[in-house]
Amino acid sequence: MNRKRMMLIGVVVIIVAGLGAWFFLARHKGTGQSLKIYGNIDIRQVQMAFNDAGRIQTVAVEEGERVHPGLLLATLDPVRFQDAVLKAQAQVAQQREILARLLAGSRPEEIIAARARVAGATTDWRNAQLTYHRLAILLASHYVSHQAVDNARRTMQAAQAILRADRQALILAIKGPRKEDIAAARAALGVAQGTLALALRELADTKLYATSAGMIEDRILEPGDMATPQTPVFTIALDNPVWARAYIPETELAQIKPGMRADLENADFPNRRFQGWIGYISPTAEFTPKTVETTELRSQLVYQVRAYACNPTGALRLGMPVTVVIPLTSPAHTASASHPCEP
Repeated sequence: MNRKRMMLIGVVVIIVAGLGAWFFLARHKGTGQSLKIYGNIDIRQVQMAFNDAGRIQTVAVEEGERVHPGLLLATLDPVRFQDAVLKAQAQVAQQREILARLLAGSRPEEIIAARARVAGATTDWRNAQLTYHRLAILLASHYVSHQAVDNARRTMQAAQAILRADRQALILAIKGPRKEDIAAARAALGVAQGTLALALRELADTKLYATSAGMIEDRILEPGDMATPQTPVFTIALDNPVWARAYIPETELAQIKPGMRADLENADFPNRRFQGWIGYISPTAEFTPKTVETTELRSQLVYQVRAYACNPTGALRLGMPVTVVIPLTSPAHTASASHPCEP
């Protein structure tokens, strides 16, 4: 009796497994007019954080609010960043004046003064030269000492050295600054301008703007909290467009391609279809995911398909199960894979 019961149970298991395999395969096949596959709306989120550390001053949105790109979400206390901008602006002004002075060269008054110094040094040298020659003549008649002549010679040589230095200073005044000094001043001005640009960027980053359209899912920090680039302030759920992650058997893969029309259905909206398109088909196969497999179908290869759909009203929620209906004879199957959605 037990043996018959065991045989009966075995037959029932085989029948159930066969029916399961048939159901899985059948529900992925269309009627010839369309193909149905099953999946879920993928969860897509953006973590919004400030680029710099600082104290949060204001938070402008609440959880559940819809946002669009460019909407102000929160601000940091800007005082420290404003001071950095003022400092950088002063450094730029200083370096700009240094460069302008070098480019302008010597002023006419400086050249006139240099010429006057050369003229004075020339007079002193000539006077020292005459004194030396006179004393040298008197030395021959023993009217002066050798020491006096030596002193006159040293005075003449010193006056000549001063004259040479003043002449070189006049040449430098006429030629103006060296090109290397001008190049160095230009580089220093560039560094100061880069510091100013960075300070302005950091000041602008005290305002946190939304980068994507969606809904505020989590408001993590509040005014007064310390924000850092590693700590998100908000989590934004990206829900327009949404995409459904589904899987198609290898035997049906040849019937679809990116850009084909793909409508999304959900049991909560029995009389409504969300029009969409196939945006991605995985280039590699994988085993049937555990969320849709039975033990007997473990060896069946499937390909991941991503079906996009516009969701302006937010009816399709992240994680929601959907049926993806792909019309195989619709002329829309030749449409482009690029389908922008209005936020």
